[in-house]
Amino acid sequence: MNETAMLAMAEQALDFGVIGLLILMSIVALWLFIERLMFYRSVDMTAYDNKDLFELELGNNVSIIATIGSNAPYIGLLGTVIGIMITFYSLGDVGTVDPKKIMTGLALALKATAMGLVVAIPSIVFYNILLRKMERLLTLWDVHHADGTR
Repeated sequence: MNETAMLAMAEQALDFGVIGLLILMSIVALWLFIERLMFYRSVDMTAYDNKDLFELELGNNVSIIATIGSNAPYIGLLGTVIGIMITFYSLGDVGTVDPKKIMTGLALALKATAMGLVVAIPSIVFYNILLRKMERLLTLWDVHHADGTR
């Protein structure tokens, strides 16, 4: 296998690996967000006598969304660094500077950073929405149980 074919495989692995991982992360974040919203709409707070247990049930999987939101930019950045390394390696291997090849390589590398941000921003919004809904349900639980009514 020649050097050009190896570099093309490395670029494809970067593209499918990093971008694929980011797409998977976005699907997981969206799925967990929808699942939590459905749970919050159907939760019966009167079934919980203990606030801590209620809070634990409300918080299931919310930290995974926060983790996705905080790590997606780093995964995108890793893809960018690897893409730039592949570009520089291919330039050094050929020995000639081709501006078109440099720009193409850098654009592909920056695509990973953009995808990381596209995953992170909605994930953090999802997390904040869920956090607010959790706080609201916990306050309603306090109000309901402070009255002595069950």
